[in-house]
Amino acid sequence: MANARTTAKKAEAKRDGAQSLAARFLQHLQAERRASPMTVRNYRAALDRFEAFLIDYLGRRPAKCDLASLDARAFRSFLAARKSDGVDAPTLKLDLSALRSFFAFLRRREGVDNDAITAMRGPRMKERLPRPVSEADAHALIEAAETSDDPAWIRARDAALFTLLYGLGLRISEALSLKQGDAPLRDRLRVVGKGSKTRDVPVIGAAREAIDAYVRLCPYQGDTNCSLFYSVRGKPLSPRLAQRTMEKYRGRLGLPDSATPHALRHAFATHLLSAGGDLRAIQELLGHASIAATQRYTKIDASRLLSVYEKAHPRAAG
Repeated sequence: MANARTTAKKAEAKRDGAQSLAARFLQHLQAERRASPMTVRNYRAALDRFEAFLIDYLGRRPAKCDLASLDARAFRSFLAARKSDGVDAPTLKLDLSALRSFFAFLRRREGVDNDAITAMRGPRMKERLPRPVSEADAHALIEAAETSDDPAWIRARDAALFTLLYGLGLRISEALSLKQGDAPLRDRLRVVGKGSKTRDVPVIGAAREAIDAYVRLCPYQGDTNCSLFYSVRGKPLSPRLAQRTMEKYRGRLGLPDSATPHALRHAFATHLLSAGGDLRAIQELLGHASIAATQRYTKIDASRLLSVYEKAHPRAAG
């Protein structure tokens, strides 16, 4: 009887498909790794594409044993197929990252050991530097919000949100996750960032005043756990609505498409750096896990200085 159960379990494990394995991996990402919803969504899409490719490549739905026996040619064929679909290098890199994480999970949790994926190299990518708005444009966006034709509480809301992004360097998700219990702002604001990591951010007077003005006018009041920022319909303000709000103001000011909510956070970092801010301190303020992410702003500052030099220095043309 025991032998029969063992044989049945082996047969079940062999039939265990890529789809159910992917579901367990995504649950692991969400529950144990506490990955962001966007990461889970992107990885799910990448694994769905990989499974669809394998169905065509193998001529059947991939089982657990198929994942173990895939060679480098199979992975190269998948990436080549994606490239022929016209996807760019960052998307290819994301697909490869999802597969590496998936197969690392399979090795640790499911007994699927496949070395072929570890030998795969990602596409070469041109470094993309952050695109901050200028100091003048950041102030213009806040002023445009304060003087728009919207109801007074909406004007105050938009100005407060932009001030948090530019004055404190918050991500849009961090600003929109604030609760009514966070107001009035104190000298330091505890922010929950990527990976549920917390950091304390110093609060400037302009941000405190902007939040106070918004709270006084906001018609939607609740307990300390209710959202701080609301839409016109009384629902928590979504990132997409915040982005559309920025699109409205940048259109009025004639700013480029790169003037996004995140560009205000970039502006916070570059302006601190230009003023002589310490790189490690800026890293802590931004909540970057690696100093390498913060160092990108030094390249922006260097390129800006070179541009000024080329335009103004009397010997630059020679």
